[in-house]
Amino acid sequence: MSEELLVRDRTMRDTVITARGLSKIYKSKREGLVEALAPTDFTVKRGEFICLVGPSGCGKSTLLKILAGIIPQSGGDFQIHHDARKKINCDVGLVFQAPVLLPWRTVIENTMLPAEVLEMDLGHARERASDLLRMVGLNGFETSYPGELSGGMQQRCAITRALLHDPSLLLMDEPFGALDAMTRDTMNLELQRIWAESGKTIFLITHSIPEAVFLADRIFVMSPRPGRVVDEIRPELPRPRGLRSTTTPEFGAAVRRIRELLGLEAGDRPYVD
Repeated sequence: MSEELLVRDRTMRDTVITARGLSKIYKSKREGLVEALAPTDFTVKRGEFICLVGPSGCGKSTLLKILAGIIPQSGGDFQIHHDARKKINCDVGLVFQAPVLLPWRTVIENTMLPAEVLEMDLGHARERASDLLRMVGLNGFETSYPGELSGGMQQRCAITRALLHDPSLLLMDEPFGALDAMTRDTMNLELQRIWAESGKTIFLITHSIPEAVFLADRIFVMSPRPGRVVDEIRPELPRPRGLRSTTTPEFGAAVRRIRELLGLEAGDRPYVD
């Protein structure tokens, strides 16, 4: 095989998501056809931490739901591990803003839910669930119910549930948006550690520009609706990142650049959270 083909093959094997001209049009009784997502292109490499930011209503969650197989795209195509996806993909884990834990099930039972749905070996799955709960600091709370946990602890449980079936890709839609600022900082540190230890690829949507800069290898910036990825930012911050990273000139420069792209610095296009 030629060197060029070897490089191309290696690049393909290292690519987790490829999107080409991906778009979505909704039918609305009130507005007729609504273009939620304009044709957009991007790739995500194996092991990357990608954050997606943009104005409210620009199609961020729509894009994530398409990647997850929850809704179909209207145009374009995308591949996960080089396979075109038309339905829900078992190699993908999902975490939403609300933990969506079943209140009548304990922490370990909520974590085990994918094992039951996917008919995994329950003995092996329970061992993995225990390991994951230990990894996120929930060991000792296995028999607790969601109502007995803090918001941050509930979201950690949701993350373990998403990781139980060992997906290579984790899609996260505003996972810490409902948490207070101090808990959110703690969860950002925790998520960075989980990502580093698990080796997963993470694609995370957030309204918080500082959160995106703190977490991401690359940040995709979306335009207002109809949204599309218009630029990407690579924070020049070494890993692992601590909260002191947020006080560095490099951190501030990345935040300012994203704000400029969103029209915040000039004030010509207000950003709505």
